Amino acid sequence: MDIKRTILIVALAVVAYVMVLKWNQDYGQAALPTQNMATQNPTPALPETVPGTNTQASADVPSANPDANLPVPTPVVVSKDLIWVKTDVLNFAIDPTGGDIVQLNLPEYPRRQDMPNIPFQLFDNGGELTYLAQSGLTGTNGPDARPSGRPVYSATQKSYQLADGQNQLVVDLTYSDNGVNYLKRFTVDRGEYDLKVSYLVDNQSAQNWSGNMFAQLKRDNSSDPSSTTATGTATYLGAALWTAGEPYKKVSMKDMDKAGLKETVQGGWVAWLQHYFVTAWIPAAGDSNNVMTRKDNQGNYIIGYTGPVLSAAPGGKVETTATLYAGPKVQDKLKELSPGLELTVDYGILWFIAQPIFWLLKHIHAILGNWGFSIICLTILIKLLFFPLSAASYRSMARMRAVAPKLAALKEQHGDDRQKMSQAMMELYKKEKINPLGGCLPILVQMPVFLSLYWVLLESVEMRQAPWLLWITDLSIKDPFFILPIIMGATMFIQQRLNPTPPDPMQAKVMKMMPIVFTFFFLWFPAGLVLYWVTNNTLSIAQQWYITRSIEKAAASKPAV
Repeated sequence: MDIKRTILIVALAVVAYVMVLKWNQDYGQAALPTQNMATQNPTPALPETVPGTNTQASADVPSANPDANLPVPTPVVVSKDLIWVKTDVLNFAIDPTGGDIVQLNLPEYPRRQDMPNIPFQLFDNGGELTYLAQSGLTGTNGPDARPSGRPVYSATQKSYQLADGQNQLVVDLTYSDNGVNYLKRFTVDRGEYDLKVSYLVDNQSAQNWSGNMFAQLKRDNSSDPSSTTATGTATYLGAALWTAGEPYKKVSMKDMDKAGLKETVQGGWVAWLQHYFVTAWIPAAGDSNNVMTRKDNQGNYIIGYTGPVLSAAPGGKVETTATLYAGPKVQDKLKELSPGLELTVDYGILWFIAQPIFWLLKHIHAILGNWGFSIICLTILIKLLFFPLSAASYRSMARMRAVAPKLAALKEQHGDDRQKMSQAMMELYKKEKINPLGGCLPILVQMPVFLSLYWVLLESVEMRQAPWLLWITDLSIKDPFFILPIIMGATMFIQQRLNPTPPDPMQAKVMKMMPIVFTFFFLWFPAGLVLYWVTNNTLSIAQQWYITRSIEKAAASKPAV
């Protein structure tokens, strides 16, 4: 009868495994949107994918007055004649109306690993999502503040490309109005995800000119297309900014729903965060800027800043520059751009532990050259660091296992009298020199490190599409065949067999179910995280088996009393 039951259980497990594999094949990968397919190789013909020219009843231009409650009521015109710019790491499109960057993709970061020719699209203007970087000149004479609409710039070409051997690409847009000549310049360097956006105002009119530069990020409330987690623990999607008192201040979409933020900040940055990628406007360090958040009447969320007043006398000139970063969360680069910007790699409240862990992981990878083996090596080093604590925990568990028969005898002796049972157990623990909490406290001490490592592996863009070996070609997504989670469940089961059986029957049944529950839960965890748990559990089994065997051997060698 037992053989039949075993065969039935194995058959059901195989059927369940095949069904999960089939479900993952049919529904596990999100379909690529047509917008991303269209923009894999931007050319001047691609702007046809952008909606036709129309005027929206939305005001994108902020007021230069920090006390104003409403933005300048200028209509937004979406142009068909986009200007395409291509470098080795950035492909982006500039809308001549306003000179905003309305589309941007990252050729070095494919949307999916199995389709390397489809780049990840960060900015989009109404295709898959609404997400763009806007800038302009508002204030008294700013051309973006006119009631008739934003300025329409001209360019000498419809497309620009960084040529082989060329290290910098400059794109100039020009506009003239009432004797004032405006030059909006985009400067981008080879291999860089940050670009300079400059305004040069040449006042050839007979009147004084004054205005303020503004820069902002606009996004709708759509989900994060870069998130690889299916466990409900997705990383932060929302806005953030730097202030003197708080170098990393989050402003979520819920916060913007409640009220707009207004602050005066010297230097700093404003940013929009998502999994693995960040976009940020970085003004000049010495400028005092009015930072604000708001929602437009189409439900889009906006974070940006308005700079100080710029002035140009008749015949005079004035210039201002800001930096736009749009790319991966690479900490070293972000730290170079502006203080605190590296904190957008958000490791949570345990960042002070996570940062050294990432530093160590990065240096291990520099030696091994493979992130999977680097995770295994890091886990071993952490295990060695906590070896004394783990050993104390496993010794306590081994002693508890050794006295399990005596505990069972006490339970038979005292029956349902819990008070006497508790007294007898405490006397037994005292006699055998067992600390009931000895197995728990060392584990609790290690938990902050384990949680920090979890966020390091989840948040670091270096893990995105990083292969390990064999079937694991991307450590940032789930194991396609769920082999690692099954191995992890098996290691949990083996660990459980080495631990003492809980005296409470109900608790014992719950503990038996834990490996199954955790296996199912880990099916959709990123493979890198599961690899960490498999390595950690395997090392724990070896350590626990050795300590338990040593204690049992020592106990067997003692003469019977």
